[in-house]
Amino acid sequence: MGKLSGKEHGFTLLEVIVAFSLLAVTVTVIVQLFSSNLRVLVTSEDYVSAVVRAEAKMRHVLDGEDIAEGTSSETTPEGYRVETTVSKVYERRTRDLPFEVLEIGVKLTWKSFLAERFMTLRTMKMVKKQKAGRI
Repeated sequence: MGKLSGKEHGFTLLEVIVAFSLLAVTVTVIVQLFSSNLRVLVTSEDYVSAVVRAEAKMRHVLDGEDIAEGTSSETTPEGYRVETTVSKVYERRTRDLPFEVLEIGVKLTWKSFLAERFMTLRTMKMVKKQKAGRI
């Protein structure tokens, strides 16, 4: 009973190499999926932040008393570029009315990783013709 038969129990070098190869492929796929999810998460956080900033700017313009045609641009300390555009629309339809319709657009641009990203919000507002002023 003390003697071993001609075959020893254990793994061959080929079996170890195949096992490590499978492990390496599996770990690589998992790491790629994780990093891809992180990129998507960071991108979505960028868009959420951009939407909040663009909506705040839109609210600021809409709440203003003196809104008139024009364009303004500013760059925030965080690196966002905000372009605000106000233009008259439906002028022929509102010619004889005491109000005019303005289209307000806010375009927010920022840099993220390797790409420059942007988003645009648009809305309309009716204002009294004598109240039309400046941005």
